[in-house]
Amino acid sequence: MPNNIQTKADLSQSVILNPSHRLPLLITSVGFASIAIPLNNLPSILISAFGLFLLLQSFILKVEFTPTDLVIKQFGKELRRFPFENWLAWRLLLPWLPGLLYFREKASPHLLPILFDPLTLREQLELRVGNLEKPKSEKRSSS
Repeated sequence: MPNNIQTKADLSQSVILNPSHRLPLLITSVGFASIAIPLNNLPSILISAFGLFLLLQSFILKVEFTPTDLVIKQFGKELRRFPFENWLAWRLLLPWLPGLLYFREKASPHLLPILFDPLTLREQLELRVGNLEKPKSEKRSSS
């Protein structure tokens, strides 16, 4: 029973996720490491640049869970608001890297790199829209 009380209190408060730099650093490291391969360096430079771009984004973007919305902020200014009432499904793709957050609204699907704490992200998604989690595809039995 105390767990339900805690859950209701958590739902009424806003939560800002802490940044996680693992994905940008991983991509940047792969880009820099591939420069040593004696091939064309252009892909390595592009991968490294993309990793550095994501690293910059991990510092300037904030993700906030409000009681009714997922809010993306840049330098404290709201960029985009995704009301939970419009969500149809969500799923974390490659969460061990961390990887990507996929969610679908009534209007369109969205795919966001996970540039913030993946454990808190999963916890908040399960709390606020857990019933919409898209299960992993199951093997179909042939009958």
